[in-house]
Amino acid sequence: MALRAPRGVVCLLSALHVHGIGTQAPFEVWLAIPPHKSTPRLNQPALLVVRMSGPALFEGVEPISIDGVAVPVFNANKTGADCFKFRNKIGLDVGMEALRDGWAQRKLTMDALWHYAAVNRVANVMRPYLESVPV
Repeated sequence: MALRAPRGVVCLLSALHVHGIGTQAPFEVWLAIPPHKSTPRLNQPALLVVRMSGPALFEGVEPISIDGVAVPVFNANKTGADCFKFRNKIGLDVGMEALRDGWAQRKLTMDALWHYAAVNRVANVMRPYLESVPV
């Protein structure tokens, strides 16, 4: 998949699964791609594509080696902010679960979450949820 979609980044439920956050087990691979790129045609695995541009697509990307191939995946904090940006696609409950579980496992930090919330332009949406996290 990384070879067929070179500008794509694994995101949302797939990235949560890679980081071991939450209980979601995605049946498809969630992939973020630039807005004017065509959707990759793959038989396997099934893809769900979201469009991102600018800093929302390029910040927080970490390559993870899978079978000797460097696969770009958003880090845990960026993925947490993305869950709130795409809450209409995946559900607000997934974002809240990711926030609670990631915080409990110490995989998320308040400063990084706030930074990526600003990058994704969802700081006002995330503020009440971040304030409710026990520090």
